[in-house]
Amino acid sequence: MPTGTTSRMPTIYLSHGAPPLVDDPLWTEQLASWAAELPRPKAVLVVSAHWEEAPLAIGATTTVPMVHDFWGFPERYYQVQYPAPGAPELADRVRALLRTPRTPVQDFPDRGLDHGAYVPLTQMYPDADIPVLQVSMPTLDPQQLVEMGRKLAPLRDEGVLIVASGFFTHNLKALQEPTVPSWSVEFDAWGGEVLAACDVDALLDFENKAPASRLAHPRTDHFAPLFVALGAAGDDVHENHVPIEGFWWNLAKRSVQFG
Repeated sequence: MPTGTTSRMPTIYLSHGAPPLVDDPLWTEQLASWAAELPRPKAVLVVSAHWEEAPLAIGATTTVPMVHDFWGFPERYYQVQYPAPGAPELADRVRALLRTPRTPVQDFPDRGLDHGAYVPLTQMYPDADIPVLQVSMPTLDPQQLVEMGRKLAPLRDEGVLIVASGFFTHNLKALQEPTVPSWSVEFDAWGGEVLAACDVDALLDFENKAPASRLAHPRTDHFAPLFVALGAAGDDVHENHVPIEGFWWNLAKRSVQFG
């Protein structure tokens, strides 16, 4: 496993699953293997589909609590803890990079990690020994999120792993289907092709360009974090690979690394 930090961290978009992800032996192994191949980050910055707040908000920076933002699951999922250190210095850097007279930054010191952040991190960095900071997603507009990612890109040279957490297809009606529905297959295949081609324009216009986009994403919150990763990637969009693909509960779990 890598023990040092390279000069530039990659940036990633991952499909985070629901709390029962931790019971899936394949997906947990995929996430652990992916983390083992990454340079060890000095800190992790997470943008999750499950925290929308405008203007952009910075979460807890000292003691980082949990947000068990789901319902209807067995009690054991509500007992999960991920006591990662806070990242106050990273929060200061985020403020410096994103705050302007026209774009204020808020502080939510009691807002902890939601399941879009901690569920994958429990499998990628189970020792919870890397400082973690979660910030909100202030918009669903692809262009604005790309710009947000571009502004955060300097953090990659400071050892920060930028994690954009969503789900490559996200329509919970799929959970009621006996097999993977065609719209999930078609959107996932299209996404794989345009990522391989580094066709950022097509991704930005996915609602019009992708097949079955309205079914794959009735609301675009779980695809939107990808644009933060794209923006932070810069020219590294041309150096992407897909460490995780396939389906879970009929939803595409495609995840991508840039750089």
